[in-house]
Amino acid sequence: MSKKSTIIRRSGKIRNKLLIYIVPIVVIMIAVLVIIATTMSKRRMTDLATSNLNSSISNQTNNIESWLNENLEFFKTAKQGIEGLNPDDEQLQIILNSYYGFNSNSPEGLHIATSDGKFIKPTNSELEESDPTNSIWYKQGLSRANMQYGTAYKNAEGKNVVSASAIINYGDDSIKVIAADVTLDKISIIVNSGVKMEKASSFLVDTNDNTILAHRDSSLVSTTLSTDSSDALLSSVAQAIKDGEYSTREIGSYVVAFKEIKGTDWVLVSYIAEDVIMASIQELTNYLVIAGTISVIVIIILIIFVVSKVVAPLAGITNSIRAMSEGDFTIDVQQESNDEIGVMSGRIAEFVESMRNMISSISEQSKKLKQESENSDSVSKDMYEASQSQAEAMQQLNETVDQLAIAVGDIANNATTLAAVVADTRDNSHKADDAMKETVKISQKGREDMEKLSNAMEGIQVANGKLVDAINEVGTASEEITNIVSMIAEIAEETNLLSLNASIEAARAGEAGKGFAVVATQIGKLAQTSSESATNISNLIEEVHRLIDEAVGQANASAESIEENSELISIAVQTFDQIYENIQASNDCIEEMIQDVQKVDDVATNVAAISEEQAASADEILATSQNMVEQAKTISKNSEDVANNSHELANTSDTLSSHVQQFKI
Repeated sequence: MSKKSTIIRRSGKIRNKLLIYIVPIVVIMIAVLVIIATTMSKRRMTDLATSNLNSSISNQTNNIESWLNENLEFFKTAKQGIEGLNPDDEQLQIILNSYYGFNSNSPEGLHIATSDGKFIKPTNSELEESDPTNSIWYKQGLSRANMQYGTAYKNAEGKNVVSASAIINYGDDSIKVIAADVTLDKISIIVNSGVKMEKASSFLVDTNDNTILAHRDSSLVSTTLSTDSSDALLSSVAQAIKDGEYSTREIGSYVVAFKEIKGTDWVLVSYIAEDVIMASIQELTNYLVIAGTISVIVIIILIIFVVSKVVAPLAGITNSIRAMSEGDFTIDVQQESNDEIGVMSGRIAEFVESMRNMISSISEQSKKLKQESENSDSVSKDMYEASQSQAEAMQQLNETVDQLAIAVGDIANNATTLAAVVADTRDNSHKADDAMKETVKISQKGREDMEKLSNAMEGIQVANGKLVDAINEVGTASEEITNIVSMIAEIAEETNLLSLNASIEAARAGEAGKGFAVVATQIGKLAQTSSESATNISNLIEEVHRLIDEAVGQANASAESIEENSELISIAVQTFDQIYENIQASNDCIEEMIQDVQKVDDVATNVAAISEEQAASADEILATSQNMVEQAKTISKNSEDVANNSHELANTSDTLSSHVQQFKI
């Protein structure tokens, strides 16, 4: 009962050790995988959200810029038309009346203020300026020759507007500023409803005075951003605008993107809460933790099951080893599997069978040994006296023969060693000769490969020349394209002038030419677009010319490099020729060395043959002496020393028998 409990306790310890080593590793690995997956997902979702936010704000910015430019082009065309007509006050009034209500984004049309305080507006306009020279749009327009947007402000009606203004000149020496007010209602719509990213928001800021021009929260419109604001997001945005830092980044609990509106001092700010971004990450993390926990539990159960199955056969092996340690070899060990434990059981079974046979044999031999030792004791006493007389005579003869045999043996060994060394040297020489011949073949092949490489370099040089010619042809074609683009630019300029003249004629025609003025305006835009496209194409052609010049320079450099490499390859071919000659000379020397070694081998063979004959003679003498020594040994076996040993052998046999009796077989 105690044996069984001990065996179960020991196998349990092995299982516990395996579980202690394996389970924490599995738990740590799954935890690390969950952490890595969560971290990478968080990083990926943040990058994706930032990318979407940048894409959304870029789309909004493009829409705002497109809307502003569309209106600005209309104002520029109207200004150019007025300047081209050089109208008097009556004609000017008619022109301004024609633009009233023409643009829905600027319903009040165009208005003009002079340096002497005169304010000219469309007849139906409700705009009022008591002191136009002190107005924001007038002061901003004094510094511009072309129509440009200024800062946003509230007009007399309390609406948020931005004015496009510039100095206008139509023939007299007075200073006049023409302007048009654009309401920000359309921009507010773009800012509030143009956000592509779900749950993201935007607002527009005028950086001149940090005024919020558009915001989803209408109560914040027309308020001023401040770094002292109680709202952490607004105060941080105000600080970023103050520092001029418009990179996308995390501010508090938001991801914030900035985008400047070209042609204005406005900055569009778009933001989204990190909680929105992280909501899906938290859900994914929860799923991963649950899946990881379930995986750990399942793996632990599987590990316990597998370990128990693996460790169970060790109990029987432990029981068998314990029985063998107590001297019991009657046990029967069975091999139940082909794994390491099964092999261990099979080996133990073989060991038990081997021990049974060995113990039985020792028991039988100990009995025989005891009988022989008793017989030897009686015979040794009879032979002792005869061995004494022969021992002295044989001692002298044996010493003489031993010295002679040693001398002859040394000569034979030295001769044999010499012959073996010479044979090894001859074999090594043949191997060196074979290796040298192989080296000659390899060097010859290397020389042929270098010649092929030289021919290939010449082909590359020819191909490089053809590449330069092709690049030059591309340069010629680009020059022809440049001429065509120049012709397109001239046509665009003439079309623009015709459009301007048509606008002037339409203005003169009054109400009847209003429709024609719209067509002339569109033609002017088309001409302007064609001119800009021609300019862009010209710039691209210049860039192509520059790249062609660089390509030609690189091709010439490649040609020089190819020539240098061709010279190096020629030098390498000459070097291979020299190596080939040196290897050939070394091969001749090795062949001469092989012939000399052959001569030495013949001499060593003769010496070995002579030594073997002498050794044979010495062996015959030694054999005779050995026979006499054997007779002396036979007598000595029956001497008194053998008798004493016989007694000891008998005692040893008794002891051995007592030990063997302790084993069970």
